[in-house]
Amino acid sequence: MATTPFLRNKYWVLRHGKSIPNEKGLIVSSLELNENNIPLENVRICYSPFSRTTHTAEVVASVLNLPFEGPQCKVMEDLRERFFGPSFELLSHDKYPEIWALDEKDPFMRPEGGESVNDVVSRLATAMAAMELEFQGCAILVVSHGDPLQILQTLLNAVKQVTEPNCDNLASRIETVRVHNILSQHRKNALLTGELRSVVQ
Repeated sequence: MATTPFLRNKYWVLRHGKSIPNEKGLIVSSLELNENNIPLENVRICYSPFSRTTHTAEVVASVLNLPFEGPQCKVMEDLRERFFGPSFELLSHDKYPEIWALDEKDPFMRPEGGESVNDVVSRLATAMAAMELEFQGCAILVVSHGDPLQILQTLLNAVKQVTEPNCDNLASRIETVRVHNILSQHRKNALLTGELRSVVQ
């Protein structure tokens, strides 16, 4: 894996599980963290404020024996679900392909009243900057939602490849990769419900 001297932490992503505490994937997440020899004192859980992500973060903290109300667990508004807009709100999941087709065509175009891929990039960049400022040498588990996590993975995978000499920090690297041909491919990093994935080790 490429080295990431511009990052102070390692990052894992976990898409929220279903609202049943022992769903497959949550228990696997603790085993996978343990298998990678990550000391629990270095683990941080940053999660979206939605109930499904809060619940998942609570279950993971419990499995890892971390106090959920303690400093190792932090809710972050910028990790919230992507807002798809009133044209899609409360409609069937069958409508997702329409959104993703729009994303692939133009990741800077918003669904009517909703967020574009680029809009989500803006708040994820803010979340990443906050995590990098607050934590150092930690393994950060980001518990969020399908679209934000696949966009975050797309960003982090792309910034690891940046070689321009004037891009020596995360913010400048993110700006470099905020281009159509990268952002439009975010669906390649889709996660299943409850799936854990290492993004930066």
